[in-house]
Amino acid sequence: MTIYALSTGPGVSGVAIIRISGKEASKVIKSITGKKIPKPRIATLRKINNINTSELIDEGIILWFPGPESYTGEDMVEIHIHGGKAVVLAVQREISKVENCRLAEPGEFTKLAFQNGKINLLKAESIADLISAETEIQRLQAVKIMKGKSSEKFNQMREKLLKILSFVEAKIDFPDEDIPEDNLKKIKKDSLDVLNEINKILDDKKIGEIIREGFKIAIVGPTNAGKSSLLNNLSNREVAIVSEIAGTTRDVVETHLNIDGYPVIISDTAGIRDSKDEIEKKGIKLSLKKAENADLKLVVVDAKSIDLSGFLNDLLKDNAILVVNKSDLLKKELDPEISKLNPVKISLKDNLNIDKLILKIKNNLKNKFITEEDILITRERHRQHLKQCADHLKNFSSKNNKDDFDKAAEDLRLATRHLGMIVGKVDVEEILGSIFNDFCIGK
Repeated sequence: MTIYALSTGPGVSGVAIIRISGKEASKVIKSITGKKIPKPRIATLRKINNINTSELIDEGIILWFPGPESYTGEDMVEIHIHGGKAVVLAVQREISKVENCRLAEPGEFTKLAFQNGKINLLKAESIADLISAETEIQRLQAVKIMKGKSSEKFNQMREKLLKILSFVEAKIDFPDEDIPEDNLKKIKKDSLDVLNEINKILDDKKIGEIIREGFKIAIVGPTNAGKSSLLNNLSNREVAIVSEIAGTTRDVVETHLNIDGYPVIISDTAGIRDSKDEIEKKGIKLSLKKAENADLKLVVVDAKSIDLSGFLNDLLKDNAILVVNKSDLLKKELDPEISKLNPVKISLKDNLNIDKLILKIKNNLKNKFITEEDILITRERHRQHLKQCADHLKNFSSKNNKDDFDKAAEDLRLATRHLGMIVGKVDVEEILGSIFNDFCIGK
């Protein structure tokens, strides 16, 4: 089938681009322009007409990319037209009249590029990440993966394992031939080298995933401490409802922020207290779960009634900033035990010391993202395959008996397969759907 879709964003725009890929791409152009195909990769102005009546729809630019020298590896066309909704719909309607043409599914153009060997799976994922990048650090990470350094690393490790596997399989095929002791030592050493490389990659504090998904900050604390007001202040808009009634926030309210180029997902949570209300109790349970999974907790308390016993003490033990709100009402210095926790005293009412709190958050973000190593893992999928590869290599290392070569070979095959699945070197049909469904239609 030949596929087509609007590749630019929906809605009114100056220019819209409709992309077509497949065997019928040339037929579509001939049908809607009434002329022959333009020269490859040269922008050509053409009138675009109704196929049946030759009535003019629009005038636009045609770009022709004959396969295999195209993004998808197939014959491909881009039609640049005016971005009015009626124009786009009219052109798409004419394309649909051509036999064997259908609307593309999300990510289908990039999926074709992968299946036709134009890109590997990591590059396909990095394209999706680049499209959805909201901050500079996300853009830079996606570009680095696109350059292929991570693919190169995983492929190098895979090639090492394939060489080891060839030695082991040779022994299985020719059981009477003894493998020299030096070769056996090299096999063990090379497999341990790959295992150590994988363990080093896994010990990355999940920086790649945090950059891609966003640094998670949870605002937690007792009721009426000013958590929702703090969320609104940091967001510069009314994200959460603010009320003097205790327990107003019952669900988790999230918003995405860009703090100095760092992607942040900040969550306002239900005030934590003893409650008999079932809905509020569920909200409190969600609050504690958010705090547990957060990369940073802003523990907000009321300056007039600071009680850090119980759950608040537990929340402050790891990755937390104590925020003392309503500090304009303080009549004396904070208790020395509280001062030891380096709190940030703010007043949301008077907009006092908010800049100090933001600076402290920024410093926390910078410390989290500083790394001298190249980021190779950007998705949980990569991490799980590497973990399974490491497990099989450990099993391989534990087999020292020559009679265990059959089992050792299977461990190596599985380890190699998991490395291959990261870059798409082996059959990965079961994961393609989940990857390409994250794309927008037209990419």
